[in-house]
Amino acid sequence: MIFDTHAHYDDKQFNKDREELFVRLKEAGIGRVVDIGADIESTRRAVELAKAYDFIYAAAGVHPSDVDCLNEESFKWLTGLVEESVEKKGKIVAVGEIGLDYYWEKDVERRNKQKYWFEQQMELARKVELPVVIHSREAAKDTWDMMDGLKCEDIGGVVHCYSYSVEMAKNYLNKGFYMGIGGVVTYKNARVLKEVVQYAPMDRIVLETDCPYLTPEPNRGKRNSSLNLPYVVKMISELKGLSEEEVEAVTWENGRKMYRMSE
Repeated sequence: MIFDTHAHYDDKQFNKDREELFVRLKEAGIGRVVDIGADIESTRRAVELAKAYDFIYAAAGVHPSDVDCLNEESFKWLTGLVEESVEKKGKIVAVGEIGLDYYWEKDVERRNKQKYWFEQQMELARKVELPVVIHSREAAKDTWDMMDGLKCEDIGGVVHCYSYSVEMAKNYLNKGFYMGIGGVVTYKNARVLKEVVQYAPMDRIVLETDCPYLTPEPNRGKRNSSLNLPYVVKMISELKGLSEEEVEAVTWENGRKMYRMSE
């Protein structure tokens, strides 16, 4: 069975065939999916999907590029949503995706806004004892400095779509974090990421798609889905010298442990 630890099936790109696709996922051995919130509305949709489908779970949070949707009122709603789910043993299994993204954002004041809401959401995760799903793009030092300062090892979670050096990966691995590996690892120019996969212990790697984005070879350029994860499994198996069955089994267990699922 394959565990897709990071997907966005709430995205409008799936509106026309979502239900049909979910049937195909189960037939293809995709046993579990976590749908990740990116803003307030997508978090609502992720939670609804988790309620409607037994194999789908949700993460609730706001992506750094979407923090304009956060204010005192909306953050109070988000906090209440997460707290209620935890209290009732619901299907929100993480706070995310949260972090820093400097690719589009060059303004210092707006970067500081990202940092503020990143810290607030990290503290929410600490309060409710859920792991975090970290998004970090072209913000390696600031992300690490904040996570180190916030004692992220006490919270736990995953660095989604890991894109930095082996040296930076060591920092996160030493804090007990997982590395989210998806379609990018199949790209010809992904030399550094392949080195990270070779370095990282197998028990710290989880599979993800970030679908509908980051489709692996040979389907790059098309809409992504969990159906493409066998290509990622194959590449990891080659890099780690393991069978594809071993990669599937270990990453399944890793995903379960990362999200603190009992079964």
